[in-house]
This record gives sequence, C-alpha cells and structure tokens, in this order.
Amino acid sequence: MLHRVSFIPGDGIGPEVAGATKRVLEATGVQFQWDELILGSQALEMYGTPLPEKALQSIKNNAVAIKGPVTTPIASGFRSVNVALRQELDLYACLRPCKTYSGVQSPYKDVDIVVVRENTEGLYAGIEFDRGKAETARLASLVQESTGKKIREDSAVSLKVISFTASKRIVQFAFDYARQNGRKKVTAVHKANILKFSDGLFWKLPARQPGDTPT
Repeated sequence: MLHRVSFIPGDGIGPEVAGATKRVLEATGVQFQWDELILGSQALEMYGTPLPEKALQSIKNNAVAIKGPVTTPIASGFRSVNVALRQELDLYACLRPCKTYSGVQSPYKDVDIVVVRENTEGLYAGIEFDRGKAETARLASLVQESTGKKIREDSAVSLKVISFTASKRIVQFAFDYARQNGRKKVTAVHKANILKFSDGLFWKLPARQPGDTPT
C-alpha cells in the first residue's frame, strides 16, 4: 500500500532533520509517495505568501505531513508559519515527549514525561495591536473605560485568549493520551493565581457551564 505524505523540508536545519526522518521511515519498508512543499521565506519569494494554498490543500488531502523547522523573522516580516498552520488546520494539541535514554549523555536521569500544550489560544491566538495604530488606541480607550487601567500610548498589545471550549478539549486530549499510553498522572500547569479570569477559567474547568454536555 502506498502512503501519500505531505513533506515540508523547511529551511535552516530543516532539510537535514526532515531528510533524516524520511530516510528512517523509508528504511521500514513502508511505501511512501512524498508530496514535497515549500513554506516560509522561499514560498514568500515564489508565491507571495509564506503559506501557499497549495500546501494547505496538500496537507488537508493527505491528512499526514512531515515538516522540518521553518524560520520566523524576529519582530518583523511575516507571522509564524507554524502558528498559521495550527490555526488553519485546528492543530490544537502540541505533544512533546521528553525522555532520557541509556547511553545518551544528559545532566538529568530517569526523565520520562510528555508535555501537552494547547496550540491555538493563549498568546498563540496571534491577536496583536501594533504601537501607534488607530486600532491600538481604540483598544486602550476601551480598556481604560472598562477597567480604569491606562495603557501607555507607546504600547503594543497582545491578547491572551482562553475559552472554555479549547480548555476542555486539550484537557480531554491529555487524559485520553494518558489512558491510552499507561500514564499514571496528569499535571495541569497554569497561572491562575495571577491571571484569575483567563488561566482561572482553565483552572476551574471541572465546573459545568450552562448548556455544557457531560462527557
């Protein structure tokens, strides 16, 4: 059986990492058809956008993609392709296994944890207001009117958005993963002691909301 996979080498160390992944997968004897795609600065030069529709459509059609790192300009240029992919495809769960292996030098021993991070909200929502813009001034005016707190005129603003819906599904994902993989404990990380409404909503998740369907 031939498995069609969207393959994004990326840039920087991306082609080396993605290329090694491809060789490992091909060594299993499984048959692949690689749909090679370009994202990031190269795509911007070629297509006028860092995330071409062709690439998105390929990933949607294949439902499987391998992506090497893609450089994101710092404080200028196009927004993160990684964030754009997560939002366009609703890839809400970032799964990061962290494990030490015998024979591999490490300052730590007996590490075996899996980090589950929500990918589409919080500061990853990408809702920003630039310094000196009219929309930033309107936001600052609304904040002062609503809370009495003043945002300095020379500020840039990023909104941290946390919904009950996204919080619930990432928690569900974490517990499902733990059960399926024989994990004994799930630890929630939050800042609800300071961010009482946004992180506080996540922390108070077990409370039923009006209209919420029990699972």
